[in-house]
Amino acid sequence: MNTETADVVIIGAGIAGASAAAELAATHKVVVIERESFPGMHSTGRSAALFSEIYGSAPIRALSRASRDFLYRPPVGFVDAPVVRQRGALHIAAAAQLDALEAFCALPDVAPAIQRLSATDTRALCPILREDYVAQGALETASADVDVDVLHQGWLRQLRAGNGRLVVDAQVVGLNPIAAGWRVETPALAVEARIVVNAAGAWADEIAALAGARAVGLQPYRRTALIVDSPEGSQSDQWPMVIDVDEQFYFRPDAGALLLSPGDETPSAPCDAQPEELDVAIAVDRVQQATTLEVRRIRRSWAGLRSFVADRNPVVGYAPEAPGFFWLAGQGGYGIQTSPAMGQLACALVKGEGVPADLARFGVEAQDLRPDRFA
Repeated sequence: MNTETADVVIIGAGIAGASAAAELAATHKVVVIERESFPGMHSTGRSAALFSEIYGSAPIRALSRASRDFLYRPPVGFVDAPVVRQRGALHIAAAAQLDALEAFCALPDVAPAIQRLSATDTRALCPILREDYVAQGALETASADVDVDVLHQGWLRQLRAGNGRLVVDAQVVGLNPIAAGWRVETPALAVEARIVVNAAGAWADEIAALAGARAVGLQPYRRTALIVDSPEGSQSDQWPMVIDVDEQFYFRPDAGALLLSPGDETPSAPCDAQPEELDVAIAVDRVQQATTLEVRRIRRSWAGLRSFVADRNPVVGYAPEAPGFFWLAGQGGYGIQTSPAMGQLACALVKGEGVPADLARFGVEAQDLRPDRFA
């Protein structure tokens, strides 16, 4: 087994690990270890990403607001294509859901970002919505589709341009404290470093167990998505993303077709998630109840894992019981849109610094994300 040294080892090359690695590689020697043959195979590569400043918990919304400028105006040389494409997010409510819509729209950082719509105006934005289903809507105009691959490859390019490298096909089989920090072992390579960053996604608690660190109670949930044909002759590419206010389903345009999801959250072990026929059928049924869409065939379907802890906020910071072991996990379904702020935050906290001022002004607070908040 070959052995090398680094300042920081990051376990996991998904969007969380890649963004943190790219930031740290400017000042540290970084090795990123990825168990799969290519980075982003699981949650990152299967995300139907939307940038929205009003999506998720209050800490998630703060991280999203702090990420906006980077996504819309990335640094010169970071990417060779746009990261985002403007697309509204239309939250809809049936008559029985009006109280839920009212509560959502009343949130202090949501109210200024949305436009309340009548049933008629809501259907005008997405003509397939049924007249007897939609009672009201709320439109976020500042949301956007995110090109996940463009963004992810930008982070990996920045990693390589700095003092960092990526090792694939390298499952971590040993993680042991040593005098200089940690020894991370894979079947073919061992890396010794002062700091280990646990960005292993759904497998993060398993990595913690290898290190003797306390688990944070990470629970992966399976989410299903599928592609179907748009109605013939429709201008579906101009439609907003449509989200049921209770997140029982959503759909959005996707390259001339429609992407549907039942918004499912089925508890799962960490795995290569696959779609279940029942979840695909539920997605079709829920969307067809709300719209005039007739689904005649499923072009393709897939599933991914969204991992959460109990309060559904990310876990970012050092484990008190395992010096030099740093958590970067639990992003749920928000890891793509928050990755610029999350990478910057993780870099600062790894280096023992406070929350950067340009994140703090958006309301990002380290205490909301501390791994010992469950102790």
